Amino acid sequence: MNLIWTPAQLAMLAKVVDLNGFSAAARALGVPKAAVSRAVADLEKTLGVRVLERTTRRIALTAAGRLLYPHARRVAEESDAARSAIAKLHSPEMRPLRVAADPTYGRVLLSPLVPRFLEAFPHVPLEVILDTQQLPNGSWDVAIRTRPPADVRIRQRLLGAPPALLCATPAYLQQRGTPTRPDDLRAHDLLTPEASELPEFRLLLTRGAQRAEVPLSPKLAVDDPAVLHAATAAGLGIGLLPEFLCRQGLATGRLKAVLPEWSVPAAAALHALYPSTLESDPRAQQFVDFLAANIVPALALPTAARSSPPQARAPEASAPH
Repeated sequence: MNLIWTPAQLAMLAKVVDLNGFSAAARALGVPKAAVSRAVADLEKTLGVRVLERTTRRIALTAAGRLLYPHARRVAEESDAARSAIAKLHSPEMRPLRVAADPTYGRVLLSPLVPRFLEAFPHVPLEVILDTQQLPNGSWDVAIRTRPPADVRIRQRLLGAPPALLCATPAYLQQRGTPTRPDDLRAHDLLTPEASELPEFRLLLTRGAQRAEVPLSPKLAVDDPAVLHAATAAGLGIGLLPEFLCRQGLATGRLKAVLPEWSVPAAAALHALYPSTLESDPRAQQFVDFLAANIVPALALPTAARSSPPQARAPEASAPH
Protein backbone atom coordinates (compact mmCIF):
# COMPACT_ATOMS: atom_id res chain seq x y z
CA MET A 1 0.00 0.00 0.00
CA ASN A 2 1.58 3.31 -1.13
CA LEU A 3 0.91 5.97 1.50
CA ILE A 4 3.31 8.63 0.19
CA TRP A 5 0.50 10.96 -0.96
CA THR A 6 -1.82 10.48 2.04
CA PRO A 7 -0.88 13.77 3.82
CA ALA A 8 -1.63 15.79 0.68
CA GLN A 9 -4.91 13.94 0.26
CA LEU A 10 -5.85 14.67 3.87
CA ALA A 11 -5.09 18.37 3.39
CA MET A 12 -7.29 18.44 0.28
CA LEU A 13 -10.11 16.71 2.13
CA ALA A 14 -9.96 19.37 4.87
CA LYS A 15 -10.17 22.17 2.29
CA VAL A 16 -13.16 20.53 0.58
CA VAL A 17 -15.01 20.34 3.92
CA ASP A 18 -14.00 23.83 5.10
CA LEU A 19 -15.03 25.46 1.81
CA ASN A 20 -18.03 23.20 1.19
CA GLY A 21 -17.05 22.18 -2.32
CA PHE A 22 -14.42 20.75 -4.64
CA SER A 23 -14.28 23.84 -6.88
CA ALA A 24 -13.66 26.23 -3.98
CA ALA A 25 -11.00 23.92 -2.55
CA ALA A 26 -9.29 23.70 -5.93
CA ARG A 27 -9.20 27.50 -6.26
CA ALA A 28 -7.83 27.87 -2.72
CA LEU A 29 -5.10 25.31 -3.40
CA GLY A 30 -4.35 26.52 -6.93
CA VAL A 31 -4.92 23.12 -8.55
CA PRO A 32 -7.51 21.74 -11.02
CA LYS A 33 -10.81 20.56 -9.57
CA ALA A 34 -10.14 17.11 -11.02
CA ALA A 35 -6.98 16.87 -8.93
CA VAL A 36 -8.93 17.49 -5.72
CA SER A 37 -11.66 14.99 -6.66
CA ARG A 38 -9.03 12.39 -7.53
CA ALA A 39 -7.13 12.99 -4.28
CA VAL A 40 -10.24 12.41 -2.15
CA ALA A 41 -11.21 9.36 -4.21
CA ASP A 42 -7.68 7.91 -3.84
CA LEU A 43 -7.77 8.57 -0.10
CA GLU A 44 -11.04 6.68 0.18
CA LYS A 45 -9.57 3.82 -1.85
CA THR A 46 -6.44 3.71 0.33
CA LEU A 47 -8.46 3.71 3.56
CA GLY A 48 -11.15 1.40 2.26
CA VAL A 49 -14.01 3.61 3.45
CA ARG A 50 -16.07 6.50 2.11
CA VAL A 51 -15.36 9.77 3.86
CA LEU A 52 -17.74 12.06 1.94
CA GLU A 53 -21.35 11.83 0.85
CA ARG A 54 -21.74 13.83 -2.36
CA THR A 55 -24.98 15.29 -3.73
CA THR A 56 -25.66 17.86 -6.42
CA ARG A 57 -26.13 20.62 -3.79
CA ARG A 58 -23.76 19.85 -0.94
CA ILE A 59 -21.26 17.50 0.58
CA ALA A 60 -21.31 15.91 4.02
CA LEU A 61 -18.90 13.83 6.06
CA THR A 62 -19.68 10.17 6.64
CA ALA A 63 -19.17 8.63 10.08
CA ALA A 64 -15.65 7.64 9.01
CA GLY A 65 -15.10 11.12 7.60
CA ARG A 66 -16.05 12.73 10.90
CA LEU A 67 -13.40 10.64 12.64
CA LEU A 68 -10.83 11.51 9.99
CA TYR A 69 -11.58 15.23 9.63
CA PRO A 70 -9.77 16.53 12.78
CA HIS A 71 -6.58 14.78 11.63
CA ALA A 72 -7.03 16.16 8.11
CA ARG A 73 -7.48 19.66 9.53
CA ARG A 74 -4.22 19.43 11.44
CA VAL A 75 -2.38 18.36 8.28
CA ALA A 76 -3.95 21.28 6.36
CA GLU A 77 -3.07 23.73 9.13
CA GLU A 78 0.54 22.60 9.15
CA SER A 79 0.66 22.92 5.37
CA ASP A 80 -0.77 26.44 5.54
CA ALA A 81 1.65 27.35 8.32
CA ALA A 82 4.57 26.13 6.21
CA ARG A 83 3.46 28.24 3.23
CA SER A 84 2.95 31.23 5.52
CA ALA A 85 6.43 30.86 6.98
CA ILE A 86 7.98 30.83 3.51
CA ALA A 87 5.84 33.78 2.42
CA LYS A 88 7.08 35.82 5.36
CA LEU A 89 10.63 35.41 4.09
CA HIS A 90 9.59 37.59 1.16
CA SER A 91 7.06 39.73 3.05
CA PRO A 92 8.11 39.95 6.72
CA GLU A 93 5.49 42.61 7.51
CA MET A 94 2.51 41.06 5.73
CA ARG A 95 -0.47 43.22 6.65
CA PRO A 96 -3.92 41.83 7.49
CA LEU A 97 -6.52 41.33 4.79
CA ARG A 98 -8.83 44.35 5.10
CA VAL A 99 -12.53 43.46 4.90
CA ALA A 100 -15.28 46.10 4.78
CA ALA A 101 -19.03 45.53 4.99
CA ASP A 102 -22.27 47.36 5.57
CA PRO A 103 -22.94 47.17 9.35
CA THR A 104 -26.28 45.37 8.97
CA TYR A 105 -24.99 42.60 6.76
CA GLY A 106 -21.68 42.57 8.58
CA ARG A 107 -23.15 41.95 12.02
CA VAL A 108 -25.71 39.38 10.96
CA LEU A 109 -23.97 37.48 8.15
CA LEU A 110 -20.24 38.21 8.37
CA SER A 111 -19.56 38.25 12.12
CA PRO A 112 -20.45 34.54 12.68
CA LEU A 113 -18.11 33.59 9.81
CA VAL A 114 -15.01 35.50 10.93
CA PRO A 115 -14.04 33.06 13.74
CA ARG A 116 -14.63 30.11 11.42
CA PHE A 117 -12.45 31.63 8.71
CA LEU A 118 -9.62 32.40 11.16
CA GLU A 119 -9.84 28.82 12.42
CA ALA A 120 -9.73 27.39 8.90
CA PHE A 121 -7.05 29.83 7.64
CA PRO A 122 -4.91 30.76 10.67
CA HIS A 123 -2.20 32.20 8.40
CA VAL A 124 -4.54 34.96 7.08
CA PRO A 125 -5.01 37.79 9.61
CA LEU A 126 -8.10 39.96 9.11
CA GLU A 127 -8.96 43.59 9.72
CA VAL A 128 -12.76 43.91 9.63
CA ILE A 129 -14.47 47.28 9.26
CA LEU A 130 -18.26 47.55 9.51
CA ASP A 131 -18.69 51.02 8.09
CA THR A 132 -20.59 52.09 4.99
CA GLN A 133 -18.25 55.07 4.60
CA GLN A 134 -15.39 52.69 3.88
CA LEU A 135 -17.18 51.05 0.94
CA PRO A 136 -17.08 53.85 -1.65
CA ASN A 137 -13.52 55.04 -0.97
CA GLY A 138 -11.91 51.68 -1.72
CA SER A 139 -9.77 51.41 1.42
CA TRP A 140 -10.30 47.64 1.56
CA ASP A 141 -9.13 44.37 0.04
CA VAL A 142 -12.54 42.63 0.08
CA ALA A 143 -15.87 44.41 0.46
CA ILE A 144 -19.40 43.08 0.89
CA ARG A 145 -22.04 45.38 -0.53
CA THR A 146 -25.33 45.42 -2.39
CA ARG A 147 -24.58 47.89 -5.17
CA PRO A 148 -21.25 47.08 -6.85
CA PRO A 149 -19.70 49.98 -8.75
CA ALA A 150 -19.32 49.84 -12.52
CA ASP A 151 -15.55 49.86 -12.38
CA VAL A 152 -13.32 47.64 -14.53
CA ARG A 153 -10.68 47.77 -11.78
CA ILE A 154 -13.03 45.98 -9.36
CA ARG A 155 -13.81 42.28 -9.60
CA GLN A 156 -17.09 41.07 -8.17
CA ARG A 157 -18.63 37.77 -7.18
CA LEU A 158 -22.35 37.31 -6.56
CA LEU A 159 -23.03 35.88 -3.09
CA GLY A 160 -26.81 35.71 -3.39
CA ALA A 161 -30.02 37.70 -3.12
CA PRO A 162 -31.71 37.38 0.28
CA PRO A 163 -35.35 36.23 0.13
CA ALA A 164 -37.68 38.97 1.36
CA LEU A 165 -41.05 39.01 3.11
CA LEU A 166 -43.69 41.32 4.51
CA CYS A 167 -44.04 41.40 8.29
CA ALA A 168 -45.36 43.55 11.12
CA THR A 169 -45.80 43.44 14.87
CA PRO A 170 -48.90 41.67 16.22
CA ALA A 171 -49.89 44.95 17.93
CA TYR A 172 -49.87 46.86 14.63
CA LEU A 173 -51.94 44.17 12.90
CA GLN A 174 -54.40 44.02 15.78
CA GLN A 175 -54.89 47.77 15.59
CA ARG A 176 -55.01 48.16 11.78
CA GLY A 177 -56.22 44.73 10.70
CA THR A 178 -54.39 41.88 8.95
CA PRO A 179 -54.33 42.04 5.12
CA THR A 180 -55.89 38.98 3.50
CA ARG A 181 -55.22 39.91 -0.13
CA PRO A 182 -52.51 42.03 -1.79
CA ASP A 183 -54.77 45.01 -2.50
CA ASP A 184 -55.43 45.36 1.26
CA LEU A 185 -51.87 46.67 1.60
CA ARG A 186 -52.99 49.99 0.13
CA ALA A 187 -54.82 50.78 3.37
CA HIS A 188 -51.68 50.22 5.49
CA ASP A 189 -48.47 52.02 6.36
CA LEU A 190 -45.73 50.38 4.28
CA LEU A 191 -42.04 50.49 5.15
CA THR A 192 -39.98 49.69 2.07
CA PRO A 193 -36.46 49.81 0.66
CA GLU A 194 -35.46 53.07 -0.98
CA ALA A 195 -38.01 54.03 -3.63
CA SER A 196 -37.08 53.95 -7.30
CA GLU A 197 -37.22 56.95 -9.60
CA LEU A 198 -40.79 56.03 -10.51
CA PRO A 199 -43.57 58.30 -9.17
CA GLU A 200 -44.84 55.50 -6.93
CA PHE A 201 -43.59 52.29 -5.37
CA ARG A 202 -45.11 49.25 -7.08
CA LEU A 203 -44.91 45.99 -5.14
CA LEU A 204 -45.10 42.77 -7.14
CA LEU A 205 -46.50 39.70 -5.36
CA THR A 206 -46.85 36.19 -6.74
CA ARG A 207 -48.65 33.04 -5.59
CA GLY A 208 -48.16 30.13 -7.96
CA ALA A 209 -49.45 31.35 -11.31
CA GLN A 210 -51.16 34.38 -9.73
CA ARG A 211 -49.57 37.80 -9.97
CA ALA A 212 -50.55 41.04 -8.23
CA GLU A 213 -48.96 44.46 -8.62
CA VAL A 214 -49.89 46.93 -5.90
CA PRO A 215 -49.07 50.67 -6.20
CA LEU A 216 -48.07 52.07 -2.81
CA SER A 217 -47.01 55.32 -1.17
CA PRO A 218 -44.60 54.14 1.55
CA LYS A 219 -44.66 55.76 4.96
CA LEU A 220 -40.91 55.16 5.07
CA ALA A 221 -38.52 54.37 2.21
CA VAL A 222 -34.87 53.89 3.19
CA ASP A 223 -31.87 52.06 1.75
CA ASP A 224 -30.72 50.71 5.16
CA PRO A 225 -32.38 47.37 6.07
CA ALA A 226 -31.48 47.90 9.75
CA VAL A 227 -33.57 51.09 9.82
CA LEU A 228 -36.46 49.26 8.13
CA HIS A 229 -36.22 46.43 10.65
CA ALA A 230 -36.17 48.86 13.59
CA ALA A 231 -39.19 50.75 12.26
CA THR A 232 -41.10 47.51 11.68
CA ALA A 233 -40.23 46.17 15.15
CA ALA A 234 -41.41 49.47 16.63
CA GLY A 235 -44.88 48.86 15.16
CA LEU A 236 -44.80 51.69 12.63
CA GLY A 237 -46.16 49.62 9.76
CA ILE A 238 -45.70 46.60 7.50
CA GLY A 239 -42.06 46.18 6.54
CA LEU A 240 -40.63 44.71 3.34
CA LEU A 241 -37.51 43.10 4.77
CA PRO A 242 -34.78 40.53 4.03
CA GLU A 243 -36.01 37.25 5.52
CA PHE A 244 -32.83 36.56 7.50
CA LEU A 245 -33.34 39.78 9.51
CA CYS A 246 -36.80 38.61 10.58
CA ARG A 247 -36.11 35.00 11.61
CA GLN A 248 -35.64 35.66 15.30
CA GLY A 249 -38.58 38.04 15.53
CA LEU A 250 -40.85 35.57 13.74
CA ALA A 251 -39.69 32.67 15.91
CA THR A 252 -40.29 34.61 19.15
CA GLY A 253 -43.63 36.05 18.04
CA ARG A 254 -42.43 39.66 18.09
CA LEU A 255 -43.10 39.81 14.36
CA LYS A 256 -45.78 38.17 12.25
CA ALA A 257 -45.63 37.43 8.54
CA VAL A 258 -48.13 39.30 6.37
CA LEU A 259 -49.64 37.51 3.34
CA PRO A 260 -47.27 34.57 3.95
CA GLU A 261 -48.71 32.58 1.04
CA TRP A 262 -47.58 35.32 -1.37
CA SER A 263 -43.97 35.82 -2.46
CA VAL A 264 -42.30 39.20 -2.90
CA PRO A 265 -39.14 40.04 -4.87
CA ALA A 266 -35.82 39.22 -3.23
CA ALA A 267 -33.87 41.91 -1.41
CA ALA A 268 -30.89 43.56 -3.09
CA ALA A 269 -28.23 41.02 -4.06
CA LEU A 270 -24.99 40.83 -2.10
CA HIS A 271 -21.62 40.87 -3.86
CA ALA A 272 -18.05 40.28 -2.74
CA LEU A 273 -15.75 42.84 -4.34
CA TYR A 274 -11.96 42.95 -4.58
CA PRO A 275 -9.52 45.00 -6.67
CA SER A 276 -8.28 43.38 -9.86
CA THR A 277 -4.76 43.71 -8.45
CA LEU A 278 -5.67 41.04 -5.87
CA GLU A 279 -6.97 38.57 -8.45
CA SER A 280 -3.92 36.36 -7.92
CA ASP A 281 -3.66 36.99 -4.16
CA PRO A 282 -4.45 33.64 -2.50
CA ARG A 283 -5.60 35.34 0.72
CA ALA A 284 -8.27 37.37 -1.02
CA GLN A 285 -9.40 34.38 -3.08
CA GLN A 286 -9.57 32.14 -0.01
CA PHE A 287 -11.72 34.69 1.80
CA VAL A 288 -14.07 35.26 -1.15
CA ASP A 289 -14.40 31.49 -1.68
CA PHE A 290 -15.18 31.08 2.02
CA LEU A 291 -17.86 33.79 1.83
CA ALA A 292 -19.46 32.18 -1.22
CA ALA A 293 -19.49 28.77 0.46
CA ASN A 294 -21.02 30.00 3.71
CA ILE A 295 -23.07 33.16 3.11
CA VAL A 296 -25.13 31.60 0.33
CA PRO A 297 -26.56 28.88 2.66
CA ALA A 298 -27.22 31.53 5.32
CA LEU A 299 -29.26 33.61 2.86
CA ALA A 300 -31.38 30.66 1.70
CA LEU A 301 -34.67 29.86 3.35
CA PRO A 302 -34.38 26.96 5.81
CA THR A 303 -35.38 23.79 3.95
CA ALA A 304 -38.11 22.92 6.42
CA ALA A 305 -39.59 26.40 6.11
CA ARG A 306 -40.17 26.37 2.37
CA SER A 307 -43.41 24.50 2.75
CA SER A 308 -44.52 26.14 6.02
CA PRO A 309 -45.68 29.64 6.98
CA PRO A 310 -42.82 32.06 7.68
CA GLN A 311 -43.82 32.58 11.30
CA ALA A 312 -43.00 28.91 11.98
CA ARG A 313 -39.41 29.22 10.76
CA ALA A 314 -36.62 28.53 13.16
CA PRO A 315 -33.83 31.14 13.32
CA GLU A 316 -30.66 30.14 11.49
CA ALA A 317 -28.82 33.45 11.59
CA SER A 318 -28.19 35.80 14.45
CA ALA A 319 -30.50 38.72 13.76
CA PRO A 320 -31.85 41.75 15.58
CA HIS A 321 -35.00 41.21 17.63
